[in-house]
Amino acid sequence: MKLFFVVNPISGGVDKEPFLKEAQALCKKYGITYHIFKTTGRDDETALVKSIKDFNPDKVASVGGDGTTLFTAVTLKDLSFPIGIIPLGSANGMAEELFVNPDPIEALKDIIMSERIGDLDLICVNDKHYTMHIGDVGVNASIVEAYEKDPNRGMATYARYFIEELTKLTPFDIALTINGETFQHKGVMVAICNSRKYGTGVPLNVLSNPMDGLFEIVIIENIDAKSLISAGLAKFDERFYQSHNSHVYQAQELEINFKEARLLQLDGEVIGKFDNIHVQMLVGAVKYITNTNNSYLTI
Repeated sequence: MKLFFVVNPISGGVDKEPFLKEAQALCKKYGITYHIFKTTGRDDETALVKSIKDFNPDKVASVGGDGTTLFTAVTLKDLSFPIGIIPLGSANGMAEELFVNPDPIEALKDIIMSERIGDLDLICVNDKHYTMHIGDVGVNASIVEAYEKDPNRGMATYARYFIEELTKLTPFDIALTINGETFQHKGVMVAICNSRKYGTGVPLNVLSNPMDGLFEIVIIENIDAKSLISAGLAKFDERFYQSHNSHVYQAQELEINFKEARLLQLDGEVIGKFDNIHVQMLVGAVKYITNTNNSYLTI
């Protein structure tokens, strides 16, 4: 077997070297040929494509958080290499959603041993941006933007910006066009979902399946004390999930329009401001290494 590691050395502030040392020892023990590619932030896409074509692996392991997984999947989406996830980021929401073992070495062993390859969906936004997990416009995008600019990290910093944004909530007009039919709403957030939960574990909906060929659009009309309490409880038990403040649509393609340009974030990265957003599902774009612990698996 030939195994190719895509490593983001700085993702989540997590030191990857202890894992890589153990992973290399494991590969040497079992005669697995491997190559380690580390991102640098300088033309990583071109370098990765060249390196992986030269090595021609049987499997690819993405080592990092949700951003590393997205980078790996998008860069390799037109190639046929199956991808697995090693969760070593600050937020491993997609890994958790896909039932990846939280222990990095155990996750690596699953990748090495498994022959179960599933079709994982990828969402394309405005023909050039992508999300595998969750993107949104509104209150959360504003929190992400403020958080990114702050040199301090951690839940305390995130919570401070969350509380600040709650004091400024103002619903805005949202128009969705699906199959030629337009739906009008007012809300404080509209989310583009390929999964049910944020990396914090708080669910946005209970319908999302990242392997079913559909994405969900969730419109949050308002955030009040009752919905906050329900969301907190639903993190631990989805039976507490309540949808009284939200609307959920499923589609493979749609348009979102706003009366003024609004901030969009995708998988924790602020993309920019848009008054029109085109969302399209790339069905089964990623060949994903999984196992039967994954309840989304349909093969």
